[in-house]
Amino acid sequence: MRETRFRHLIARGLARALLADAGKPGGTALPALQARAAAALGQRPAWLRELLQPLTLLSPITWQKFDITSLARRLEDSPAFGLAFGDEDDDEDEDGEADSSEPQASQAIDDRDDPEPERPPRIRRLILRPPAMRPRPLGLQACTLPDITTDADLARWLQLSREQLRWLAPATRPVVEHYRYSLQAKQAGGLRLLETPKVELKRVQRHILHALLSEVPVHEAAHGFTAGRSVKTHAAAHVGQAVVIRFDLRDFFGSIGAAQVNAVWRTLGYPEGVARSLTALCTHHTAGMVIERLRDDGGLDWMGAKRLASAHLPQGAPTSPALANLCAFNLDLRLEGLAWVFGASYTRYADDLVFSGPASLRLQFRALHAWVAEIVRDEGFALHPDKTRCLPRHQRQRVTGVVVNVRPNVPRDDFDRLKACLHQSALHGQASQNKERLADFRSHLLGRIGWVGQFSMTRQARLMRLFDKIDWAN
Repeated sequence: MRETRFRHLIARGLARALLADAGKPGGTALPALQARAAAALGQRPAWLRELLQPLTLLSPITWQKFDITSLARRLEDSPAFGLAFGDEDDDEDEDGEADSSEPQASQAIDDRDDPEPERPPRIRRLILRPPAMRPRPLGLQACTLPDITTDADLARWLQLSREQLRWLAPATRPVVEHYRYSLQAKQAGGLRLLETPKVELKRVQRHILHALLSEVPVHEAAHGFTAGRSVKTHAAAHVGQAVVIRFDLRDFFGSIGAAQVNAVWRTLGYPEGVARSLTALCTHHTAGMVIERLRDDGGLDWMGAKRLASAHLPQGAPTSPALANLCAFNLDLRLEGLAWVFGASYTRYADDLVFSGPASLRLQFRALHAWVAEIVRDEGFALHPDKTRCLPRHQRQRVTGVVVNVRPNVPRDDFDRLKACLHQSALHGQASQNKERLADFRSHLLGRIGWVGQFSMTRQARLMRLFDKIDWAN
C-alpha cells in the first residue's frame, strides 16, 4: 500500500510538470516534455523517453482535457512507468532458474558490464502552472458561464472574503452547522427530511443557481425544476397512450454524492480547486442525531443512513434541483435510448420516471422493468419497489397527480374535495377547514386553485367564485 501511494505521488508530480507549459507552442513536443520532467525529477533517467513518447501523439484537445489526476493515472498505467521501480521481467523460467539458452560465461560478462542502477525516482522540484478554465463539451460551449480559476476569484464572485468562503466550504467536514432540519410526514407514511441552508449559505447558493446553473441546459426528458417545463408538460407527453408505466427513484437527492456534483463542475470547465469549493458549498453531511431520528422512525435503512452521513445534495437547498438534473443527464440519455428501442416515450420529473406507448408495451413490461432497474442501478440510483405501476388505457392513468387518459387534468375526486373545502369555508368560516393550522390558509387555498387552473380555466372560475364568498375576518 505504501509503495502504491509513493508511485501515485511520483506520477502526480510528473503530471504537474508536464501540464505546466502544455498550452504553449511546442509545449507537448518530446524535448519540452523531457526537459520539464527531468527538471522535476532532478535527473533524466533512461525510461523517461519511453514514458513520454506516447504523449506526444495526443491531440491538443486531449491535452486541454487533462488535469493532474487524469494525466497521473495515465502515467501510472504505462508499462514504462513500472521500469522506474524495477518492474521489468527477469528471464527466468517458472521454477525461478535463469534461462539456460545463454552461456554462463556470457551472463557473467553481462553482469559485470551492467551500468550502476539508476536511483529510484523522486520529485525534487514542483513545477506548477496557474489554474485555467478547461474546454467544455461541444454542447456546452455556448453557455455564458463566469470564468473562475482560483478560490480567490470564487470568493470575489460570491461577494465573500476568503475566510468566509473557507467557513462556508471548509476542506474537511464542517464543525459549524449551516443547515436547519425539518421532518414532514409523508402521505404514504414515514418522514421526509428537508435540509434548508441558513441565511448566508442560502444567499450564496441562490447566486450560484441564478448566475451559473441556470445557464446550463438539462436533458430534454427532464421536466422538473426547468424553465419552460413543468408537471403539465411532463404529463402532456403521455396523453392518450395505450399504456403508461411509472417508476420512482428512491431517495433521489440523497443518492447524489459529492463525487457526482464535483464531476459536473469539472465538466463545466472549472479547475480542480474551484470545483472542490463549489461542491462543498452545494453538498451537506446530515447531522448524526437527525439520521438516528429517521432510523428510529423506521423509514431509513442502513444504506440510506450512510448516504446522508456522507456529502450529498440536500433536499431544501436552492441549488439541489438544478444539480440533480445535471447529475442525472446520463441517466436520462440512457433511458431515452431505451424508450426508443421499445417504441415508447420517456420523461422524468425529479424522481418520477414515466414511459408510455402502444399496447405492445404492456406485454414487454417485465423486460422494460428489468432494463430500467439495471440502468438506474448503474447510474448510482435505485428504484422504489412499491411505486412501479403499469397502467393500461381502461384504468385511470395518472402522471405526477395528473390524469392523462384523454387530456391532462386534475382527478375529479381531487377537484370535488377542494370544492367542498371552499364551500364549507364559505358557510362556516375558514377556520373550520384549516385542520392543519396553516399560518396562511388563504394562500394555501389559492395555490390549490391555481394548480387546478393549469389544466381547466372553467374549473378554476367555479372554484374562485366559492373562494370569493369566504369571510376571512372570521
